[in-house]
Amino acid sequence: MLTFKVLSGLLLYPTSELNQARAEMLAILEREGLVNESLIEGLRSLMDRRAVASPLDAEAEYVALFDCSRSLSLHLFEHIHGDSRERGAAMSDLMEQYRRRGLEITADELPDYLPLFLEFLSMQPLEDARVMLAEVADILALLQARLSERSSQYAVVFRVLCAIAKAHVDPAAVAAAVAAEQPVDLDKEWEEAPVRFDLPLSDQAAGECRIAAAMVERMEREIAGADPPGKSTGEIER
Repeated sequence: MLTFKVLSGLLLYPTSELNQARAEMLAILEREGLVNESLIEGLRSLMDRRAVASPLDAEAEYVALFDCSRSLSLHLFEHIHGDSRERGAAMSDLMEQYRRRGLEITADELPDYLPLFLEFLSMQPLEDARVMLAEVADILALLQARLSERSSQYAVVFRVLCAIAKAHVDPAAVAAAVAAEQPVDLDKEWEEAPVRFDLPLSDQAAGECRIAAAMVERMEREIAGADPPGKSTGEIER
C-alpha cells in the first residue's frame, strides 16, 4: 500500500521534491482509503506548512525534533534497547525479515529507521503490514504524545500510523508515561560538549583524552569479565 510510502516521505528530511509531490501524496491517501478524512486533513496541513515555510526553517524544525532529540529518535529500537547489545540483535532479526521478504537495504541507514520500515511495509500485503506495525504501536503512540507535548504537527503522522495498526494502546498509560518523563534528561545524552573559548585547545584535548581513556578502561573491564575464547555458552549472546 502506497499510503505507507507517503507517511515515510513525511518523516524524511524536508525537500523541495517532497513538497512538489504533495498533491500526488494526498491523492494516494484518498484513493487507498486507509486514513479517514479528519486525519487526511491533518496530513494536508503538515504538508502545506512544510511547503510554505522557508527551506531553512523547515529543515531546522526537522533537525531539532528528530536529529537532535533522543526522545524523538526515528530509530525504533533506540526507544527499547538504547545503545545496548540487544539492539544489535534486534536489528539483525529485522534485517533478516527484510531479506526474507525481498528487500535488500543499500542505503546507509539502520534497519530500525522508521521511514525505511514504512517503505518496507508499503511492499507487504496490508494485513501483514498491520501486524508488523502493531508490534511497534506502543513506540508510535509514545512518539505521538511527545510530539503533541511540543505542539508539533508531525504528531499527526504517528496518529495515522496508530490508527492503521488497529492496535490497542492505553492512551491514559501513554499520557502518564509522558507526564512522568524528563525530556531534558533524555536528550542531554545526545548533546555534544560545547567548544570552550576560555580554555586553551590543549586543555580541551586533555579533557577529551580523559573521556576516551575512561571508555577504553570500561571496555577492557568488560572484555576481562567475558567468557574466554573458545568457550561455548550454547547460544548467541544477546
